[in-house]
Amino acid sequence: MEKENGTIKLNESTTSGPRNSNISNSRSRRKEQRIIVSKEGDVHEVPIAVAKMSTLVATTIDDDVDDDDDDDDEEGSNVREIPLPNVKDVVLQKVIEYCTHYATQEAMTTIQTPLKSSRIEEMVQPWYADFVQVEQNLLFELVTAANFMDIKPLLDLTCLAVAVLIKGKQAGELRAMFNISNEFTPEEEAQVREENKWIENQD
Repeated sequence: MEKENGTIKLNESTTSGPRNSNISNSRSRRKEQRIIVSKEGDVHEVPIAVAKMSTLVATTIDDDVDDDDDDDDEEGSNVREIPLPNVKDVVLQKVIEYCTHYATQEAMTTIQTPLKSSRIEEMVQPWYADFVQVEQNLLFELVTAANFMDIKPLLDLTCLAVAVLIKGKQAGELRAMFNISNEFTPEEEAQVREENKWIENQD
């Protein structure tokens, strides 16, 4: 700091340290986060460790890292928006909730097949059993989102929940549940039941 003609001036070395530190911290935080965008355009800032539970997102992040190697001099170059045009925001919020719990709290027990029970709480931890206690339409959309985003543990869990949901249902109930307008022939109904006999055999 110098005083000249009654005016106090700050040396460049006095101010550059903290400012550069703030910029460095900001860039570091950006590197640890990714912005995921839902179908409606809502944005969610998600830690990379959580986001990478999705193979689809992980592949995009890895591609971005390669691009960043060529753009290190550009401030903010580490910020990437990852659009998910097939995933509604209400569904994406549930997906992020699942991935956050899995990555930061407790990994879900692997669902073993063939299933030894039709009780979800006997195959996974209580939190995960409660997670799929949602409305039918949301459950189906979670299955679709998990498949699209390639999140295997979530896909396994939601498919298990659907299997439990349809257990014991008659053909007419299944058509209504899945919004199937065409009628199955008796042979087709028999084939579906044979393919899903393992569900009926669970206690």
